[in-house]
Amino acid sequence: MGTGHYFWAIFYFASLCSASLANNAKINFREKEKKVLDQILGAGKYDARIRPSGINGTENLPTYVYVNMFLRSISKIDDYKMEYSVQLTFREQWTDERLKFDDIQGRLKYLTLTEANRVWMPDLFFSNEKEGHFHNIIMPNVYIRIFPNGSVLYSIRISLTLACPMNLKLYPLDRQICSLRMASYGWTTNDLVFLWKEGDPVQVVKNLHLPRFTLEKFLTDYCNSKTNTGEYSCLKVDLLFKREFSYYLIQIYIPCCMLVIVSWVSFWLDQGAVPARVSLGVTTLLTMATQTSGINASLPPVSYTKAIDVWTGVCLTFVFGALLEFALVNYASRSGLNKPNMHKDNIKKKRRDLEQASLDAASDLLDTDSNATFAMKPLVRHPADPLALEKLRQCEVHMQPPKRPNCCKTWLSKFPTRQCSRSKRIDVISRITFPLVFALFNLVYWSTYLFREEEDETF
Repeated sequence: MGTGHYFWAIFYFASLCSASLANNAKINFREKEKKVLDQILGAGKYDARIRPSGINGTENLPTYVYVNMFLRSISKIDDYKMEYSVQLTFREQWTDERLKFDDIQGRLKYLTLTEANRVWMPDLFFSNEKEGHFHNIIMPNVYIRIFPNGSVLYSIRISLTLACPMNLKLYPLDRQICSLRMASYGWTTNDLVFLWKEGDPVQVVKNLHLPRFTLEKFLTDYCNSKTNTGEYSCLKVDLLFKREFSYYLIQIYIPCCMLVIVSWVSFWLDQGAVPARVSLGVTTLLTMATQTSGINASLPPVSYTKAIDVWTGVCLTFVFGALLEFALVNYASRSGLNKPNMHKDNIKKKRRDLEQASLDAASDLLDTDSNATFAMKPLVRHPADPLALEKLRQCEVHMQPPKRPNCCKTWLSKFPTRQCSRSKRIDVISRITFPLVFALFNLVYWSTYLFREEEDETF
């Protein structure tokens, strides 16, 4: 056997020996972790029911628990139930002097546990929680790390449905503040105090998307509460959500404007087209009422007036006013059919009466003086004497309606004074009045609620 063969045999043997020593070292290292866990958490050595001491092992000081979280997603914000759902990674960190151990010259950085009942845990709960659950796929999403200095890090992934009281006076031009509150259930501030971790206690995923809201900002604060049993530590996160207006502009405001404008089409239809104008008015009124009921069905029945209520109420009033306008036009056209004829008939009757009176006077004159035949021709040719005709003209002038000054007289004089002129004028006036009033309402509405949105923004 050559020298080269001896060299490769020795190299192969050395490799096997080094691998065996490395495996033994790993086995020994894991055995040391097991021994450390048995040493600090063994039976009779650690009691998870006892609260850790304060800073530097001081018994009279409370245990300080530092909290931070990572918001993974916000799935929905429900206006009707006034709640929102969130998924987060929740972390707590505190120091327990009883859990100190030897780090084996820095080789053992921390110990990992998956059973929370092995160590003492703070009794934190979410005070505004409605529903919640842990995540157990594929394994329970929870871990506990114990560091050599006795520091404990607890991390868990949970999903919560939290209550969010809302003020909907400016809906849908509103901003809502939803809180996430965490408090101690049994330990008072003399025993347990929750603190926000320094630096960045709350983190939010970058690609957070909400269907109808935008998360503008958030703020961490304290909310300690006092009861008959003592004062309890409390933390809170205020989330400021701004409602996306584009959805409501497309789904509510523009359709309502279109319905109001469609109701004005009846002003341009002939007054004799009764079926068309009635059908148009009733259809737009029912559609507007259905739109209003659909909007209110998605909102809670609150006792105050919302911005959307003002909008839908005014739009419904305009549609109803267009229907009433046609009723007025129809009434004016029917009542105006007889008045001009009656006026002319009265004048003709007066004229006939005066002519008959003149004829009677002429007959009496013929009876008294039968010899004056030359006077009959003028009487027959001009049966009405000048005095009677003057009275007739005065009567006609007296029966004419008095002239009243009007700024719109020149514009209205364009319409002929026939039987339907009054109803026609109502339609023409409505064509201008309704759009102007609706435009004025829009100006007042948007200026009022947009400015109130900026003034009421408090955080």
